[in-house]
Amino acid sequence: MRSVVPVLTVVVAILIAWYAGAVALNAPWAHDKAQRAGVELSFSDLVADTWSQDKPKLPAPHQVVAEIWNTTGALVVKGRGFSKRSLFYHSWVTFSSTTLGFLLGTVLGIGLAVGIVYNRTMDMSVMPWVIASQTIPIIAIAPMIIVVLNAVGISGLLPKAMISMYLSFFPVVVGMVKGLRSPRVMQLDQMRTWNASPAQTFWKLRLPASMPYLFTSLKVAMAASLVGAIIGELPTGAVAGLGARLLTGSYYGQTIQIWSALVMAAALAAVLVGLIGLLQRFTLRRMGMAQ
Repeated sequence: MRSVVPVLTVVVAILIAWYAGAVALNAPWAHDKAQRAGVELSFSDLVADTWSQDKPKLPAPHQVVAEIWNTTGALVVKGRGFSKRSLFYHSWVTFSSTTLGFLLGTVLGIGLAVGIVYNRTMDMSVMPWVIASQTIPIIAIAPMIIVVLNAVGISGLLPKAMISMYLSFFPVVVGMVKGLRSPRVMQLDQMRTWNASPAQTFWKLRLPASMPYLFTSLKVAMAASLVGAIIGELPTGAVAGLGARLLTGSYYGQTIQIWSALVMAAALAAVLVGLIGLLQRFTLRRMGMAQ
């Protein structure tokens, strides 16, 4: 109960601020309509109008919920949960590129981290480039990746996954390097006393010690991977995926559609990060680490 109350408090505060923001941002259009109609708006009429506009600047929460229901729940009831109108379908498309990019980024990040820890040349040369790579805006790189891969005949899922990989490998590298270097000097000296080889030191000491750092970085990487997948859908003219829904909504001024896609993306990220959290608890408990 103690953990639920703070969460509910934050949710209620966000909803209050959201509803108030909807009134403030949508009020000019409501006043303009009333002025042209020659009527005077009361406060209750103003609130009702700002919370029910077809194309509001900021849709009210209940409008977003209704849109999500119409594009998910209602279609599921009709047996069309994965039709091309469904947010489930678009979420699945984004999920596919997100998970592939996340897996590629995790493998790349762990590989680079091991090389950086065990090879001083890589530590001095690769790590600065890893950091510098994240200073380049992904929105500028994404079209280049799409064009180059399409030029060599690679299209579909992989280009978007490459963009996700680009964003997700960095936190894995940083977290894994920190984790592999976390054993104390006394522990490393003890492994040398036992005449342990570098491989044995890695598997028996460094890798287990890095697990808490790795799982923390994986949560960040998963969220970054989802962002990369959505960005990857924008320059491709994609017709499927949450990024495509955002793009279509922006073309036609459908702000409610945009916000429903954003909420669905946030829910997808929460589920994926939560799954990593469950895997973290299971793994660390099996390793004897308190969680």
